[in-house]
Amino acid sequence: MAHHTSRSSYRDLTERLNRFPQGAPPSELLYQILAMLFSAEEADLVAKLPIKPFTARQAAQCWKVAEDKAERILQRLADRALLVDIQLNEKVEYVLPPPMAGFFEFALMRTRDDIDQKLLSELYEQYITVEEDFIKALFLTGDTQLGRVFVQESVLSSEHALHVLDYERATEVIETATDIGVGLCYCRHKRQHQGLACDAEMDICMTFNTVASSLIRHDYVRRIDQVECKELLHKAWEQNLVQFGENIQQGVSFICNCCPCCCEAMLAAQRFGHMQPVHTSNFIAQVNNNCSGCGRCLPTCPVKVISLEAEQADGTGTKRAVIDLDLCLGCGVCVRNCSRGGLTMQPRETRIITPVSSTHKAVMMAIERGKLQNLIFDNQVLWSHRALAAVLGVILKLPPVKKALVSEQIGSRYIRRLCERHDAT
Repeated sequence: MAHHTSRSSYRDLTERLNRFPQGAPPSELLYQILAMLFSAEEADLVAKLPIKPFTARQAAQCWKVAEDKAERILQRLADRALLVDIQLNEKVEYVLPPPMAGFFEFALMRTRDDIDQKLLSELYEQYITVEEDFIKALFLTGDTQLGRVFVQESVLSSEHALHVLDYERATEVIETATDIGVGLCYCRHKRQHQGLACDAEMDICMTFNTVASSLIRHDYVRRIDQVECKELLHKAWEQNLVQFGENIQQGVSFICNCCPCCCEAMLAAQRFGHMQPVHTSNFIAQVNNNCSGCGRCLPTCPVKVISLEAEQADGTGTKRAVIDLDLCLGCGVCVRNCSRGGLTMQPRETRIITPVSSTHKAVMMAIERGKLQNLIFDNQVLWSHRALAAVLGVILKLPPVKKALVSEQIGSRYIRRLCERHDAT
């Protein structure tokens, strides 16, 4: 009976995770991962928490316990980076981050002995890399993705550099952050436990603003200043690592420095590139007449989309680099490694649209993934919220004609406007 109750707790927690746009498909492996991170009691409690930020008082109401007890539980979870606590003057709010980018990574962003990190790494590898359900749900669903690539600023011509918007610069994210933290690269740390990590910099995963503040407070990352962070950024450039950050303009919470062999975003781009799992920068690499066909750029491309082709159809003649422009991330790593100036970065014909804020991103992702109802009716403890979320979820999935008919029958301006906004996106 206890085993059944425990299993039910992790199923409930999984259902809670999947109310947010960035969820985690249920599987036996996921339940094993969650059991390593949460006790059954904690899983049962976290399953009842709202999606949007909440206070200890709100958690106490959901759990039907005293506020001071709720506060102790929330802080215990924040101490293990399972919740992010946000300090706003005298007020503290909490939020359950998504698994990715979120508490999956946090568990490996420092060395710790309270969990078996080697076993956890093996479970992550099987669930995320071998089985495809999670990676497809994370990177291939909807048009708005969780991350975007930053172009390496040093490879841009002076003319093009003038037209790069502030939010497109990794240096600007660093210079405007209220807090900066650095921790272990989750991807390479995971591979290290399996004996598969490359020799790229490990202590280089950058976090910013409220997420950094929380992780610093609970000793998951160390606080650094702008100078050290820029030094790490330049080290990443020198090691041909790609800057992959949160897909928003304001308040970016992370920038990963990704290698092509360990990092899940780059692996997803290699496997599913034509489905656009990662938002590119607003630049694209182009080959010019200075290309000598030396091939030095080939191994540096993080998504392996550069090849050498001969001048003649029979394979003879001068060779030169050829880039699959449909798959190029626009990172600029190849340009940095071309000593002859045979590669340049050029603006894309169509600009890539970046959500303004994390709220904007969450709403766009929720609409595209059919989960908007969960953001609107957030208190799943209340039967009325669960019922309304279920009804709205069905309505938003109807064809336009039926949606209009339902709206007319319900007589709700709110539902009609919501449907109109949904159709307009």
